[in-house]
Amino acid sequence: MKRLLFILSFALLLSGCTTRVQYTTVELRDPVRHYYPILQGQELTVTVRVNNTGKVPLVIRDIQPSCGCIVVDGDQEMVIPPERYASVTLRYDSRKNVGRVEHSIRFWGNISPSGMAELRFDVHVVPDANYHHDYEEMFDKEESARKLRDYLKSRGESSGMGYYVDR
Repeated sequence: MKRLLFILSFALLLSGCTTRVQYTTVELRDPVRHYYPILQGQELTVTVRVNNTGKVPLVIRDIQPSCGCIVVDGDQEMVIPPERYASVTLRYDSRKNVGRVEHSIRFWGNISPSGMAELRFDVHVVPDANYHHDYEEMFDKEESARKLRDYLKSRGESSGMGYYVDR
């Protein structure tokens, strides 16, 4: 009798471990982005809005950037309830890149149909001038970065997010 009770308890325990998470649909806001140029050494902050458009909770197990120069702020594992969204912030460090660079960030979870959603972005990293800096430039790097940002903004942005998308 004890043996039968043990076997039934073990079978009940094993049957409770086979729960599978159902797939859900996801929408990334602007999944292909083109950021405006930045100076080499500057950080670019990329904020991604992940919308769970399905009927079951979205369980993101991992966020994988394509480069070690991209760091995820906060937790890489999260649960997003149905019909809700979460914002994920990434920081891109441009110290080791020059020219046009392309990166992707993959979100892994119970995402229909392949288990993955991807954000791609590109940015042009402008190298520092190849000459000796004068006294004012040595102590005013932030001012020159601000001037570059102001110049780029004066040329017109198609969104207030600091990037433009293909339409």
